[in-house]
Amino acid sequence: MDFIVTGLMVLVVIGVYALSAAMLTSWKIHYLTTGGAFYEKLHPTTYAAFLALIILLFRNGNPIEELDRMLSGAKLILVHLLFWSFLLIQMFVLERPFTVIIDTFLLPVVLCLVIWRLSPAQRRPLVWALHLTILLNVVLGYYEYFSGHRLFPLSLGGDLVVYGEWRSSALLGHPLTASGLVAAYILSLVLRPRICPAPTLRLPLIAFCLGSLMAFGGRTALVFVLLVLGSLGAIEMLRMLRGGRTSLPTAIAAICVLFVVIAALSAAFDLGIFDKMLLRFSSDKGSANARVATVALLSHFDLSELLLGPNQARVSALQSQLGLTYGIENFWIASTVQFGAIHTALLTFGLIALFVEIFRRSERSVTVIFLLIAIIAASSVSFSSKNIQLAQFVVLIALLLPRDRPSAPAAVQRRGTGAGGDRQQSA
Repeated sequence: MDFIVTGLMVLVVIGVYALSAAMLTSWKIHYLTTGGAFYEKLHPTTYAAFLALIILLFRNGNPIEELDRMLSGAKLILVHLLFWSFLLIQMFVLERPFTVIIDTFLLPVVLCLVIWRLSPAQRRPLVWALHLTILLNVVLGYYEYFSGHRLFPLSLGGDLVVYGEWRSSALLGHPLTASGLVAAYILSLVLRPRICPAPTLRLPLIAFCLGSLMAFGGRTALVFVLLVLGSLGAIEMLRMLRGGRTSLPTAIAAICVLFVVIAALSAAFDLGIFDKMLLRFSSDKGSANARVATVALLSHFDLSELLLGPNQARVSALQSQLGLTYGIENFWIASTVQFGAIHTALLTFGLIALFVEIFRRSERSVTVIFLLIAIIAASSVSFSSKNIQLAQFVVLIALLLPRDRPSAPAAVQRRGTGAGGDRQQSA
């Protein structure tokens, strides 16, 4: 049963980073488009994740006891599930499709519960699957950028297809999704070098992924990563100026790498490789106006509509009128328009509880990833629509940035320092 769970989770990790909504739509699966059967409205990885959870619950023959063991060590998950259930009740009362809150807000919880119960040996193939799938997306992003051929049509909201978009999306379905995920992967490699201990492999890998942000065209992700890298470099330089020491080979390698990077950037700039990305900063094609219209959208609703959620037909009409065809690029405003301010506040508290629980089980550097997630939520559609973007971030954090478990001898020694600890030491 452990082997089956591990196999299912390997499929989940591959599917989370390879089976996008655009790919499912291209395969005539009605995941976002209208029509189709009920089972098509849930992402394939959702089925595999729930199946893995069920197998874990029945592994010892007592599912109730196993579920209690899972949740007793993650009590804040219950807070998230409680507020999520309020949103589910609203979906049933208003007769709205409820699959949007399963893939977006319930799937990450299920993935956490399963991954946290896996042993380090069981997680190892999941980590390898994550590395390979993300690097495959990076390679495909370069291919789409330089060839001009898109693997799958860029679709927004199911039936809406965007043509003439130069930004790559690879297997992740959308340029902003790809850039945000690759940015989180880069920050994980930088903040936790143990993921790839060899500097000769880690540094080229970081540079290779950092260059792909130009192909994916995510300005927010690119600027955030550069700010973090610049801050870390400034801190290290300040440490050296204050008398900190470093080995001579490291200093020589750093100087060589710096000159190579400067030369490569100069050559790429002269060849015009960065022209499209630079135009994103000088001409955003109405992206700033769309964010202004997003804020203005709220002024068209009265207090009761804002608190409980307005009529969705009226919301769609106002979006078309204000030029927000591609969606509302702010998670909290979009959630207020969909669910109302009350449920948006409860959902926000639930997500905070989930992130706090993840923080308790992760490296302290995960704070930077949380900040990236918050910025993405405030500047794009992100989690306000049906997608698995939050699940992608959760899997990456759970597998690449887990807190180190205490070793058995250290745990025994800590237990021996209580009553009778002196006798154990003297013995």
